[in-house]
Amino acid sequence: PIQPGMVFNIASITKQFTAVAILQLVEQGKISLDDSLQKFIPDFPPKPYTITIKNLLTHTSGIPDYMQIDYRSPNMERWDFKPHQLIDSFKYHALDFEPGTRFSYSNSGYYLLGYIIQKVSGLRYEDYIQQKLLTPLGLTHTYFDSAGIIIRGRVNGYKKDGDALKNTDFWSPTIEYSAGGLISNTDDLFKWHQALYTYGVLKKETLEKAFSSYRLKDGTATGYGYGWFVKTATGLHSIEQQRGL
Repeated sequence: PIQPGMVFNIASITKQFTAVAILQLVEQGKISLDDSLQKFIPDFPPKPYTITIKNLLTHTSGIPDYMQIDYRSPNMERWDFKPHQLIDSFKYHALDFEPGTRFSYSNSGYYLLGYIIQKVSGLRYEDYIQQKLLTPLGLTHTYFDSAGIIIRGRVNGYKKDGDALKNTDFWSPTIEYSAGGLISNTDDLFKWHQALYTYGVLKKETLEKAFSSYRLKDGTATGYGYGWFVKTATGLHSIEQQRGL
């Protein structure tokens, strides 16, 4: 039976933490949303168009989602990767579209943002998130997923196979990284939102931009800001993140 303190894989809710970390660096003047990707990752191959940090944040970069690429090697989701190694697996693929002209949800953008945080801050992405967000906010039940450590209250994954339930297949935690690598519980996520809405991690004007729908070059609203979906349905405005990569 599920208990309130149980720790779940929060998958793409991790993108909120990655976006906030990038925006903190913007507030500190260490990075600009209009900086190019290659400014921080020089060996990322040149493309026909400039790809900005803002494009990565808003899923408008045109970089294919590494989770959707048909790789030749089988079971790559079980391999352990260093960040630059996984980036190498998708960086040579052609863009799906000109940056800023379409919205297409891409985990690749947020994986790259984690590596950029590492490059700019001088800390491993995981260490930056721990030192600048998790520890200061008292998020004591939020961790980077790891198969090698025991985490009290961790909930295992299951899958349906016909009418039977089975343990979910193993994935290396390195696959998710800054696009989906955190695990947490409801108490910590409540603390996280309290810190956001009281401007404990970002300035009010920065958070308002994160919660605003990004507009494409033709003016079309995408329904996504910086790390959050932004929607209005039946008169209700929502700011949300879909769980799942």
